[in-house]
Amino acid sequence: MTLLETYEQNGVSKRIYDFGERVLASLRGRFEEIDRMAELNQGKVLHAMQTHRVDAACFAATTGYGYDDVGRERLEQVYATIFGAEAALVRPQITCGTHALTVALSANLLPGDELLSPVGLPYDTLQEVIGIQPSPCSLAEYGVTYRQADLLPDGSFDYDAIRAAINEKTKLITIQRSKGYATRPSFSVAQIGELIAFCKSIKPDVLVMVDNCYGEFVEPIEPTEVGADMCVGSLIKNPGGGLAPIGGYICGAKTCVERCAYRLSAPGLGQEVGANLGILPSFYQGLFLAPTVTAGALKGAVFAAACYERLGFRVVPASAEPRHDIIQAVELGSEAGMRAFCRGIQAAAPVDSYVEPIPWAMPGYEDEVIMAAGAFVQGSSIELSADGPIRPPYAVYFQGGLTWYHAKLGILRSLQSMADAGLLPEPEIL
Repeated sequence: MTLLETYEQNGVSKRIYDFGERVLASLRGRFEEIDRMAELNQGKVLHAMQTHRVDAACFAATTGYGYDDVGRERLEQVYATIFGAEAALVRPQITCGTHALTVALSANLLPGDELLSPVGLPYDTLQEVIGIQPSPCSLAEYGVTYRQADLLPDGSFDYDAIRAAINEKTKLITIQRSKGYATRPSFSVAQIGELIAFCKSIKPDVLVMVDNCYGEFVEPIEPTEVGADMCVGSLIKNPGGGLAPIGGYICGAKTCVERCAYRLSAPGLGQEVGANLGILPSFYQGLFLAPTVTAGALKGAVFAAACYERLGFRVVPASAEPRHDIIQAVELGSEAGMRAFCRGIQAAAPVDSYVEPIPWAMPGYEDEVIMAAGAFVQGSSIELSADGPIRPPYAVYFQGGLTWYHAKLGILRSLQSMADAGLLPEPEIL
């Protein structure tokens, strides 16, 4: 069987396949850069595991209270070293990225404090956590106020507005690295470092938390290495390598992480409790594979951008732009376009490939959301997935792919689905 026949067997026509090969030929240099970054980060992860003497004893299961869990403690030391941080909290008891962010915020904000976002409105699910959208147990209910400084029209920081927003009540600043469900650029670690330095020049004791979801191992350093007091993320995204079935992490200053541990478990208990329930082998092995898995997802994002921009769609970022996370936004202009795109991604999945994604009211979102996610781990967005809220500009957000080849197939299937629906604006280019 030839390669073309394999793709045809998987629902991709020769016309779409040939188009993809022409696009791919122009991306060899970008892919080499991504491979070099993966090699650098692979070395960093390996060095951290060797430094902290990871061995078979680290994989033993614990139950109950989980006292003296050497594997859990050593994993947190490995994470702290990789992130250039003083301490880390890495737990299966953290259920998702939003939960990790909630723990970090609620542990380090007290009644009367103010939270500031200098990058505009946070991601949808965090809005109820803060209380922007009213919700039981939000920070607002506990007397924490919120302020934000919007980005400038070009997506850059409005330093004058940020300076005006910081006041005597400002206790913590939250920076969302990735674009979320917005079509703004994602921020580089260097940009985040400049923003942190600016904020701390105005108020040196202010704490800074970075929502690092989708950004791990995309660059050679992480936000904790440029001044962030906390760096927060989910293990079913980049750092879990597709193997972690649940979990989240908080890396940063020891005092901040200790408070997070107290909030996650209980005051006085902190990091001493929390059984691993036999899940640590997937955490360790997933972390070891994470740089390579992230590289495959990055190649998929670049390929998606190059294909869709060649067909006349607006993509963020463009295929030639530097990458700071694994997310690729494609503005499709209609709900029908979003449905067709997601239908193609779902059809390329190893799990639930026969299911058609439809918009629905997901918890934590104001608008209906469509999501293609035929994953081994439910909701794992380091696996091939695409989603977006049904609202203008009708942008879909593509990410993941445990291998580059699966990401490539997913993009080609999305193009096939769009073509079959008559939704490609310039079909003659194919």
